[in-house]
Formats: sequence, C-alpha cells, structure tokens
Amino acid sequence: MYLTTNPLGGNTYRRLNEGDRPLADEDVKRMLAEQVEDSRDDRILRNFGFDDLDMGSFRAYRQVFANRDPGHPWNEENDQAFLRRIGGWRMDRETGDAGLTLAGLLMFGQMSVVQEVLPNYVLDYQERPMAKAERRWVDRLTLDGKWSGNLYDFYRKVYLKLTADLKVPFQLEKGERQDETPVHVALREALANVLVHADYSERASVLVVKRPDMFGFRNPGLMRIPVEVALHGGEPDCRNRNLHKMFRFVGVGEQAGTGIPRILQGWNSQHWNPPKLYESSTPYNQTLLELRMIDLFPVEVIADLRARFGAQFDQLKHEERVALALTGSEGTVNHARLCTVSSAHPVELTRTLQHLTQLGMLDSTGSGRGAVYFLPGQHLPTPDDVFGPPSQAVGPSSSGLDGSSSVLSASSSVLTGSSSTSDQQRDEDGYLVTDQLPLPVISDLNSLSPSLRTRLEELAAEPRQKKKLDRESFEAAVLAVCAGHYLTLNALAELLNRKPSSLRNEYLTPMVRQKTLSLAFPTTPTHERQAYCTTSSVAQEAQDGKVL
Repeated sequence: MYLTTNPLGGNTYRRLNEGDRPLADEDVKRMLAEQVEDSRDDRILRNFGFDDLDMGSFRAYRQVFANRDPGHPWNEENDQAFLRRIGGWRMDRETGDAGLTLAGLLMFGQMSVVQEVLPNYVLDYQERPMAKAERRWVDRLTLDGKWSGNLYDFYRKVYLKLTADLKVPFQLEKGERQDETPVHVALREALANVLVHADYSERASVLVVKRPDMFGFRNPGLMRIPVEVALHGGEPDCRNRNLHKMFRFVGVGEQAGTGIPRILQGWNSQHWNPPKLYESSTPYNQTLLELRMIDLFPVEVIADLRARFGAQFDQLKHEERVALALTGSEGTVNHARLCTVSSAHPVELTRTLQHLTQLGMLDSTGSGRGAVYFLPGQHLPTPDDVFGPPSQAVGPSSSGLDGSSSVLSASSSVLTGSSSTSDQQRDEDGYLVTDQLPLPVISDLNSLSPSLRTRLEELAAEPRQKKKLDRESFEAAVLAVCAGHYLTLNALAELLNRKPSSLRNEYLTPMVRQKTLSLAFPTTPTHERQAYCTTSSVAQEAQDGKVL
C-alpha cells in the first residue's frame, strides 16, 4: 500500500505480521514491473545477437530437442528461426524492433554478457559434507569463468551432481527397469523451478545446496501466487514464461502448475518428511525449498511392510501406504491419528482405511471413525489379557478425591482375584510385570514400594497440592509420572488428586491425540482400566530391545 499519488520516495509500505515497513524505491519499481509485465523474460535486448551466445550450449539444446522428437519440423529450421520458435528471439510488431530476448540470453548466453544486462546475476551450487548449516563445501559450481555460466549449462551440470549418488532403488514398469524414479523427477522439477521462477534483478543469488540429509533450493524473488496455492498446483504464474517453455521443450517441467505437487509426490514415495516451501524478505526477497531426506517412518517398518505385502505395498496410493506405515510403526491406527499425518480430506481417509480392510491388509475392531486398525495376525492386548476379568469394587476410595468411589482402596483393587495379578507377578518395586506390554504397569499405588511411591508423589507434588494449575505445568507432571511405566487411569487420578473422568477428558485424551502419551490398550481407548505412559518411554524400550 502507498500514500500520496507517488509510490516512490518512501511512500510505499509492505504489511508484515508485526507492522508496516517502508519499501525502498528499488523494491517498489520491481513490484510495478511485476504488475505490468506478464513475463519478465520476453523483453528484446537491443544490440545483442548470436555473437553473445555460447553456441556450444545452444547446439547441445538443439541436439536434445531433436533426440526427443526426431520428426519435429523445427529441426529443419536455421538457428535464428529455431531460437524464435522457442522464445529466445522476438520481433515487436508495434515498434519493428527484433532481437535476442532476455530469456534467450539467460538460457544460452555467455556469463559476462548476461551480467552486463543483469549485474546481480549469480548461479551457485554447493555440495556440503555435513548435515549442518555451515558454509564448508567439497564441490562447487559457480560463475568463475571456467564454463559458459548460462542457465542451460547450469541445469545440465547441477542435475548430474544432484543425482550422482542418489540412494533410491530402481523401479520396474511393465517388466522394464526405470532408472528415473519419482525422486529424480522431484529433483529435476525443483532445479527447473528455481531457475524459471527467479527474479534475476534481485540481489540474492540462485543457490542450490546438496547435503547428506537434504537438498536446498533458493531463488531470488518472492512467489507470484500464495504458497498454499502453489502446493496444491493447477494455477501456474511463472515469472519467466519463455524460460519455462524452453525447458519444457526438452522434457523438463510441464508449464501447468504441477511442479510443486510432483516434488511432493516424489518425496512422499519414499516416506520422507514433506518438503518445506517458504518465503523470506530478509536480507533480500527470496523463495526457499527444503527437501529433507529424513524418514517419516523407520526404515525397518517400511522394509517389513514390503516383505509382508510384496509389490502390492508400493502399488498402493500414498495415503494407503502412510496408513500401513503408521500402523506398522505404532502398532495401531485410527481415523483421528491418520488425519494428523495426512492432508487428505477426512472422508477420503475413511475410504482409505476401508479399502485396506477390504484388501485384507488391515484388520479392525470397533465401528465407524472410532474403529482401531491393526496388521493382520497381530495380537493387541486388552485389559482382560493383562488384569484378568474385572472384579467388583469394594467400598470408597481412601484418597479423598472429592468423594469419588471410582478410585479403589487398598483392599479393593480391580486386580483382586485375578490369577494374572498374583504377588508372584509383581517385582520388588510393586510393578505388575506382564509379557503383554513393553513396560511394567502401576495399577495400585498401595502395592508400590515406599521409595517408588515417594518418588512419584514428589513428581506430582504441584497437582497434588493445587486444585488449579496451568495446563503446561499439569501436562509436564503427567508426563513425568508416566515415564518408564504404564499407570492405570485410577492410579494416575489418585496420584494427581483428580477425578478419573475429568482427568481423562480434559488432559489424557488430548495428550494421546498429540502423541505425548501412549495407550496400553489402543483397541479400547475409553476402557475404565486403560493405562498410560509417555510416548518416549515406549520408543526407548523398543530401541533398547527389551522384552518384559
């Protein structure tokens, strides 16, 4: 927004989250140019011609074009006519001017000539040896005068470097090996996008970084459409349309707004963390894309699913593979949990779970969106498996929890009379030990050793003494007392001096949804004898390989 009739001279402001910030005249002129010019790369450069191009780059481009379509009529054109066809040469019918376009110079020009027109033009590729934000590099390609310095050569050289040691298994299609995987496609699209969407008048450089854990792409200039729209695709608004067209003619990009979705698809195929696309205005306007090769699910889980289901697993839709991987990683999955890791519509996720059940790749218990899904043949423990059949509670609790009788006294534990809870199954600290669960269980505070009970009461001191406590402090106390073991609902309520029903509804259930707490019995989440532990405790137990 700007004040007065003149947007220059400090009268224009950009609204940021924390307030309005004045824009320099250079930024204002760039915004006005973006408004007027549909494409930034089609202007004719007077007094520039074929002598300013690197003909080796141009010949290489023509050869790739001809190899892709040997019968194309443009193959018979001379160099100037061919360059005109692809958008590198243009005539202005109103003025009669004709010559090399900015796109033609950027694509095939010599470095020194390009920098005459665009003084801020810099291309930079760095391969860094460590998964850290440090500047050291082991391989670099930049404008050092040892190569042409144009976009086409930069693309050809950098793409080979990006994919040189890509550890992605090959795929079979119709019995033939496909050397180009979805990850190759994603990297190709990302590299092309950073070149065709760049604002080469900006001060920031085009930067491509390869690290052991990620690929990073930065182009000068902000996006011309909102990030959310770009992620969904289908609405192209390219800053340099002629450049985009030139790349499309040699099989790079589709000029249909599908670049970012194809990148997402490639990363989803490997179950890596979703790509991160964002903008920054400091110190210069720039758009950044981070492709991190961090597994969304453990490698061994995906390997187990492939061993279990064979090629059928890789042929599933992305949401279906995510549902199976989540089940293999966490033991169970339900509709609510799947919604937290997938951007698909909830109705589509319902169909996903139903389809996997119909295929026999998931079993389920319960109905509707409350159903719990697990892998076929997997036995999920129930409270009866661990505690035996429930027995009748005798008398009110002695803990004085607002007169609630749902917390059992020492003489009336829910475990009384069950053969699975005999004294022989409790260790010296009073834990109930069972091979049904990865961690021991605290079902009755009165059965604990004095030292263990004292330690737990110290961890729960704040909620035991204060009826009103801020949520963050209360949840911290819950996680502290649930670390390293399961606590039944009633035992946890007694320890924290709260009613079981309000404790579960207000705190425990939301914490389970946030995955900070894990359930001992996921198939019966609201069972009165449900038990809880911190999620990190289960992960550590699995990592240590302990079996109780």
